[in-house]
Amino acid sequence: MQLKAERDPLLDALQTAARALSTRSTLPSLGGILLAAEAGKAVARATDGELAITASIDAEVDGDGEILLPGRLLADVSRALPEGAVTIAERPDEKDVELTAGTARFHLRLLDKADFPPLPALEGETLRMPAAALAETVERVARAASRDEVRPILTGILVSVEDSTLTMVATDSYRLSVKRTELEGEAPSAFEANVPARAMRELARAVAQDGIGEVEIALPGSQIVFRAGGVTLSSRLIEGQFPSYRQLLPDAFDHDVRLPRGELLDVTRRIRHLAQRTAPLKLAFAEGELTVAAETPEIGDAAESMPCSFSGEAMEIAFNPQFFIEGIESVDADELVLRLTSPLRPGLLQPAGAEDFSYLVMPIRLNV
Repeated sequence: MQLKAERDPLLDALQTAARALSTRSTLPSLGGILLAAEAGKAVARATDGELAITASIDAEVDGDGEILLPGRLLADVSRALPEGAVTIAERPDEKDVELTAGTARFHLRLLDKADFPPLPALEGETLRMPAAALAETVERVARAASRDEVRPILTGILVSVEDSTLTMVATDSYRLSVKRTELEGEAPSAFEANVPARAMRELARAVAQDGIGEVEIALPGSQIVFRAGGVTLSSRLIEGQFPSYRQLLPDAFDHDVRLPRGELLDVTRRIRHLAQRTAPLKLAFAEGELTVAAETPEIGDAAESMPCSFSGEAMEIAFNPQFFIEGIESVDADELVLRLTSPLRPGLLQPAGAEDFSYLVMPIRLNV
């Protein structure tokens, strides 16, 4: 098997596939990129056993077959090559490949491709949805997913489609992010799946490429498969019951405080520098005014005020600085609404005048 491609498109495909390489497995094949050629087309594949990415390669192909090479090394070598044509030729007798570009020549030993696991295909009933809507929704909710493997169910994003509405939900038990997007055109078939947040982030990265209009989705067994342009991504689904997020969202709040998103974000980012270690970000509401404050006893304190629409009895509530700021960042509007009930009840961030996005964040109890 031999393939010839320009360095940059080859490198793009290798780097895309390499995002699925395992960094912890002791199985050598999960650290490899499989180059496969069939019927004049070539692809690069990689998997860590849970996430798999296949990227098409714009190349001239001679012969069919598959070769497995050390993934990181192959990508690093390709990145270092001079611009121009790159040839990768299998040498069966030497059990390696010869990689040439200009006057540069490399010989890379093959890995045993027998250990490379089979990857699920996009087959059976498929769904289609706009790539932009999918990527934008992932971007808004993914940061609320847990990174703690102790509770695997919370490391995923619940993806569902019903009555032309795409809903994604993520929570780490301290915050909850929900985004609903109305899909145009023919409604996809209803489905629901808890997909690892890492896989959804990689999908969003793939569909961000120019020219990708829609994403195809299939659910073969306990896997989900996405195809976006020349990239196919598959992932195992997370088993278990995702939290009933609708029950976690309060029906009503006592205060709806409208705030300019940009100013609030600037203020909280400044003040958070003095909310170090486990110090909370404090929000003190008085008639027409919000004061954001933080204090780390060994370092210092800070406070800054801004006008707001609050009215009624004064109230102070505190949040994890990172969680609160990420909530503000996730609101895509010039003005947001912070909905509150009491210092011990969660706060809700939403775009002003819209309810398609909700970010619920638990407060931190203040020592009185």
